[in-house]
Amino acid sequence: MKLCYYKLPEGVNNFGDELNPWIWNQLIPDLIDDDKSLAFVGIGTLLNDDLHSRTHWARRRVIFGTGAGYGKGVLTLDDSYKVYCVRGPLSARVLGLEENAAVTDGAALIRQLLSSSNEKDYQFSYMPHYELAGQGWERVCKNLGFGYIDARSDVEEVLSLISKTEILITEAMHGAIVADALRVPWIPVVTNSTILSFKWQDWCASIGIDYNPCHLSRLCHPRQKLDLLTPIRKIRDKNRQNQAAIALKKVATGQSPCLSQDSRIERLTEQLQERLNSFREDFENGLFRS
Repeated sequence: MKLCYYKLPEGVNNFGDELNPWIWNQLIPDLIDDDKSLAFVGIGTLLNDDLHSRTHWARRRVIFGTGAGYGKGVLTLDDSYKVYCVRGPLSARVLGLEENAAVTDGAALIRQLLSSSNEKDYQFSYMPHYELAGQGWERVCKNLGFGYIDARSDVEEVLSLISKTEILITEAMHGAIVADALRVPWIPVVTNSTILSFKWQDWCASIGIDYNPCHLSRLCHPRQKLDLLTPIRKIRDKNRQNQAAIALKKVATGQSPCLSQDSRIERLTEQLQERLNSFREDFENGLFRS
């Protein structure tokens, strides 16, 4: 069985996508190999009209904790798909599935592998979307005394930083998902209109939280190239970072953080584990054999 998840070009990492090998290679290591006849579609917003062509090499496809969204149209589920669970009720509705197909994002199974640290390095940390991460926000966080979490970093580094913060401010949805799973309160923010609210609403509905993000202005990062205009740009960048720091601090001090109820996240984790056990049983009983 081959893992199927979104991979960025040129070796760039995105935390949410890279959780796939980190989690599944620990929970179901004996089921994963390079056999392309079966695709395991797990963490990510992959349930759209592109999935069939993206997994054209597979004879059967397993859907586990995945979300609907992106693409140009709705995924049509045929007999090659076996759905064990999807991210939330919106995904289930879009795909025409029964309500009980919605559990929560598969990344919540991080609870089976990791506990949050009792030692906290920062009261607040900020995690921008991977496309918007960079030196500008890193400087803002340093000046505020906040932790800075780059979604492009190694998975274990990101996990450690999330677990060692008291409150996570995040534009990266899987930052929030992991934070909630590890019982770290979180505050959602948006700096760019391209952020897909549907996927956030879908996941938040699964954990019983309303999605009401704070809006911040997009921060342009300092230009690395040196030329005659560099001194002027440095002043401009400093002003932009000062404004961003004011806005980020306002969010940190003025917005109540989110956290699902302990009983709910425990129940959802149990349901995910039960669905994973069902998949393993089906696999071992030969359901996916030729």
